[in-house]
Amino acid sequence: MSIAAKYRPYYTYDDYCQWEGRWELIEGMPYAMSPAPVPDHQRVCVRLCLRLEQALEHCKKCKVYLPIDWKLTEDTVVQPDILIVCKPINKKFLDFAPDLVVEILSPSTASKDRGEKMELYQSQKVKYYLIADPKFKKIEIYQFVNNQYQPVAVNPDKQTFIFEETDCKPEVNLLNIWE
Repeated sequence: MSIAAKYRPYYTYDDYCQWEGRWELIEGMPYAMSPAPVPDHQRVCVRLCLRLEQALEHCKKCKVYLPIDWKLTEDTVVQPDILIVCKPINKKFLDFAPDLVVEILSPSTASKDRGEKMELYQSQKVKYYLIADPKFKKIEIYQFVNNQYQPVAVNPDKQTFIFEETDCKPEVNLLNIWE
């Protein structure tokens, strides 16, 4: 055990439930989700949500969610920016892997979204992980293949991208989400 790990506080889901404000908990380490996301982040979030909702309009199984608690273990709870879930959620939190997760980068979260969270999502076998980068107007799509994420598209150049590995196979227009 490292010296830092030996002395840093360790928290669980029960502790997390007592905190005010928005937090994430990764392997016992708390991360404050403040300040609130900047306008560019929120605008991209709205546009992506609308496109995902439209793509799933006729699907009875899959639903689009904005940040909800996803409890992976007793010491890990995350709140992805957008999720697609294709099974009923029967608790006050998600306790199984969604089919798709979107993280919208901001300067304060980019390294965590590309590092710890990407590893977490991969360990949970999330079928698709999208990283939207408002600063560079870029979207990266990773698919879970052979127990790891493989990049399948960066700034998809077609009109739509089909998420084949989800129950409803949504065909989503990812062009011009930055406007």
